[in-house]
Amino acid sequence: MPSSNIVLTNVRIFDGSQLTEPTSIAFNGGVIVPPDALPGTETVDCGGATLLPGLFDAHVHLLFPDDLVKLAAHGVTTALDMACWPPERVDSFRGHTPDIRSAGTPAIGGGGNHARMPGMPHDAILSNPGQAEHFVAQRVAEGADYIKVVIEGDLLSQATIDAVVTAGKARGRLTVAHASSVDAYRRAVQANADVITHAPRDGVLDTDIVAQMVQQQQVVVPTLAMMEAVIKGLAPAGQDYAFSRDSVTALHAAGVPILAGTDAFSGPAPLPNPVSHGSSIHRELELLVEAGLSEAAALRSATDLVAQQFNLTDRGALTPGLRADAILVDGDPLADIRATRNIRRIWASGVSVTSN
Repeated sequence: MPSSNIVLTNVRIFDGSQLTEPTSIAFNGGVIVPPDALPGTETVDCGGATLLPGLFDAHVHLLFPDDLVKLAAHGVTTALDMACWPPERVDSFRGHTPDIRSAGTPAIGGGGNHARMPGMPHDAILSNPGQAEHFVAQRVAEGADYIKVVIEGDLLSQATIDAVVTAGKARGRLTVAHASSVDAYRRAVQANADVITHAPRDGVLDTDIVAQMVQQQQVVVPTLAMMEAVIKGLAPAGQDYAFSRDSVTALHAAGVPILAGTDAFSGPAPLPNPVSHGSSIHRELELLVEAGLSEAAALRSATDLVAQQFNLTDRGALTPGLRADAILVDGDPLADIRATRNIRRIWASGVSVTSN
């Protein structure tokens, strides 16, 4: 059985900006401890390899237990599910690796793509702002960690979007808005959702939208891996992956926090090359670097920045006292972000996980 009491020696640690010189780090009882405070039942000479915090995927959709296996095998130790129902299914994913947070059922408008998804609960479909308070109360009662609203065309009125965001914040929940067009972004910005997920495929965000997002301290999970897959697989008219990429470039340059999420989904989908759980987080990091993030910024987008923005303050960095979530990789991801794929070992709460 894998040990949760371990000392790693001769390892270079990503500290949020750079790699340390070869040093030691220890895990005990599922948390990181100073190496001199632990004799260790297992000692691993890492041979100068790189230790990264366990990765977050800040946008997944979970259907099957195997989704968790694939995520964990690629170094994802925390995943943020952005739509899953019924509540019993969400609960079945909790307490495993990766550690799961979920929006549960999202708020949607009737008649759109999301309303046609199999089993979509009737109370998810809102037709007026007066329904928002009940919708949010139901999600909170079911244990939703944050509240999601899907902005898809004009299926939800601005007043309804505003009401969902207001009700979510009133109950102490972060609010997440799905927006994959420039107009949807405008609506999400007007509502002041805490987090906007996806990036527009029909145009580049203008400076006024970006400036308002900076002022309102909004955060973006662009899911470039999914935006790339949609354009390559479906080639929708008037849409271009370059719009998504260039929007991320503008957001990052302005100082909007960018979080790594993939929109991975294992169910039936029209994409010929679906975005797969686990492996896609490494593609997302590569696309973020191509969009203008430094390698260090890309790594932070999948580690401590997600922890900070989603109030998961017990993880996200390789610091004593935090959860012992870590991945050991060969190579230097600060020189080539693709090195995150070269996984040698993974630990979640100090317990070894089988890598892919």
